[in-house]
Amino acid sequence: MTRTAFIAIVGRPNVGKSTLMNHLLGEKVAIVSSKPQTTRNRIAGILTKDEDQYVFLDTPGVHKAKNKLGEYMMKSVRSTVGSADAVILIAEAGHPAGDIEKNLIGQIKKSELPSILVLNKIDLVNREKLAETIAGYAALHDFDAVVPTCAETGKNVEDVLEEVSQFLYESDWMFEEDSLTDQPERQIAAEIIREKILRTLSDEIPHGTAVVIEEFTEDDRMIRIRAEIYCEKQSHKGIIVGKNGESLKKIGSYAREDMENFFGMKVYLNLWVKVKEKWRDDTFSLNNFGFKPEDLT
Repeated sequence: MTRTAFIAIVGRPNVGKSTLMNHLLGEKVAIVSSKPQTTRNRIAGILTKDEDQYVFLDTPGVHKAKNKLGEYMMKSVRSTVGSADAVILIAEAGHPAGDIEKNLIGQIKKSELPSILVLNKIDLVNREKLAETIAGYAALHDFDAVVPTCAETGKNVEDVLEEVSQFLYESDWMFEEDSLTDQPERQIAAEIIREKILRTLSDEIPHGTAVVIEEFTEDDRMIRIRAEIYCEKQSHKGIIVGKNGESLKKIGSYAREDMENFFGMKVYLNLWVKVKEKWRDDTFSLNNFGFKPEDLT
């Protein structure tokens, strides 16, 4: 008897959703950084253990949209919750529920979905503060379970998996046994590059960047990738490239190393930087970059 379930992971930006999913899978599928709004698309991470297949759906951090890209990201969250079998709401231990968490709890109640509350970053609070946080959330919703964790170190992540297992139901698997994600290789490569931009550059610029894979070819010896990095201002292009191209070389070097680890073979990576003003508010550009609202159900 095989079992499965689609489990949405939701919460505010930079709360640890992608880090939690990566630890649940035991592999890095979703990019992570200390900057908010790192995740832009719903990303499925697939864990198959014995007869059970868990499909975790990492979602963008919930925030007030300031442009069409932000609107797309928020529609992605609503769409994911609406199509999931269960929800993991992840919040910070020691912080009371804010409007974002209350709104997400409202969506969970409206959809009548089973749910667990994961209180992350327990390493930053004492037991008294943690108990206060748990009591505050318990007054808002009767979660099926509450699990305090530190996703960064993996503390109590196995407890999250154990609690989620109660939501699995008898069904054929949706993915092959060795599947790790539903993301195509081109998208994985683009996300790895974007993560290195987030980690290498200043706070302002990464949110205005997008990565498009123009060429992706593979033979027995090597994967060859040509990627274009789009930014919104000419001055940003100069910062991404850096003096004598040093910043772009760092981004490419870090990205190539991660790609070779993920794909298991040599990668030749060719990066170009282009300017596309206000692309985050341009429907045509968003569609070209893969952010298509009509693809969200």
